[in-house]
Amino acid sequence: MSAPRGGAEDASPAELSLTDALHELEAAEHEGRPPVAGTTSNVLTALVVLALGVAALLGSFALGVGSPGDPDTGTWPLLVSAVLVVLGVALLVAVRRTHDAERFSRAGGLVLAGLATMVAFVAVLEVIGFEIPAALLTFVWLRFLGHEGWRTSIVTSVGVVVAFYVVFVGLLSVPIPHLF
Repeated sequence: MSAPRGGAEDASPAELSLTDALHELEAAEHEGRPPVAGTTSNVLTALVVLALGVAALLGSFALGVGSPGDPDTGTWPLLVSAVLVVLGVALLVAVRRTHDAERFSRAGGLVLAGLATMVAFVAVLEVIGFEIPAALLTFVWLRFLGHEGWRTSIVTSVGVVVAFYVVFVGLLSVPIPHLF
């Protein structure tokens, strides 16, 4: 058997050494991967997580946390926001050792769009009930963020609202704002 003339790229799979095959696999794996974020991006991300955690922590105290024996409305938000604060601090501590975080891209913009629609949903929920905002939120997420078809987005949005209404309002009598 003769050695490949042009290197590992021209060799058949049987002629490749294990090392050459591993290098080709790693090169193929890294193709199309988004660029890695720098230290500044990692610090900003950690600060955003930390700020969100602190804001949620303050909001949970405003709701009233109660005590371990008698929890109040803000107990679970307090626990979740405390974990968020700890994670934000951990991200700040590890910022120089983090080398696999992705740079912000269009996908990050989609996440921000999803967050913005959720904030809008919460803002109008008390005013007009959950039915219309939930249908619109589901539709926007499916059609524009998930790139589903029009029919699928419309049918699923209506189905989700009906299911939530039946379960939470009809069966469980959860006191959520609703139109009907």
